[in-house]
Amino acid sequence: MDTIVAHIMTLLMLTLLQAVLGFDNLLYISIESKRVEADKQSFVRKWGIGLAIILRILLLIVVTQAIQHFQDPFTELHWDAISYDLNVHALIVLIGGAFIIYTAIKEISHMLADHDLTAATNTDEKRSVGSALFWIITMNLVFSFDSILSAIALASTPSEVDGVRAQTIETGGMIIMSLAVIFSGVLMIWLSDRVSDFLQKNRMYEVLGLFILFIVGIMLVSEGGHLAHLKLFGYAVEPMAKSTFYFVLAVLILVDLVQGRYQKKLLAVQAAAAKKTPT
Repeated sequence: MDTIVAHIMTLLMLTLLQAVLGFDNLLYISIESKRVEADKQSFVRKWGIGLAIILRILLLIVVTQAIQHFQDPFTELHWDAISYDLNVHALIVLIGGAFIIYTAIKEISHMLADHDLTAATNTDEKRSVGSALFWIITMNLVFSFDSILSAIALASTPSEVDGVRAQTIETGGMIIMSLAVIFSGVLMIWLSDRVSDFLQKNRMYEVLGLFILFIVGIMLVSEGGHLAHLKLFGYAVEPMAKSTFYFVLAVLILVDLVQGRYQKKLLAVQAAAAKKTPT
């Protein structure tokens, strides 16, 4: 009985972890899906997440079997100006973070350059359904890499073989992690259309979402640099703490809300003054 309760609690924790860490993923999916035709956007979001769930489970199996190979460096460099010990995990996180930063900057520049505000979210550069699905699935896997490693840490049990301590994952733990991936994926499918509709109806928050995505990219790059033991001129790259990220996120949302209300108040005052002014 105690084992069943422990498994249920672990499943709830893992599902919550996947859901919380999937917020920035939803932002990326919403932005990427707008590159296809309007009538295919919902299809792209749902199928992108659905296919990513299957690949996440496959990634989970691969990582649990070869986790040490992901951590072992395959190339290194030690100069005075720069030094690193690059491994597969660090490389994936670095590339993913850099791509997210590029995407956020590109979308923000489109907004500033496009004088037709109705077309700000539908850039001239339309993508095919296949291309959009590819990028959604690829970035979904990048976003999920750290959450999968965290899930393995939560679901594994400590063991000792020939005096060497290690983390082992039983069949029950693998099933629990797979269920957590499926449950969180279904939740993301349910939320994907709602997040996109909200951003479409509240265009001011789309800019906020892009800046949040930009910060997510910086967080991933800093984390990748830390995983690679990157040093620049003798100074080690430190990862952005999750608490710092959520604090910055809260400040951005608060500033946006206050600015929005203040702008509405100014417009109301200006409208009232215009009515009082004799023509």
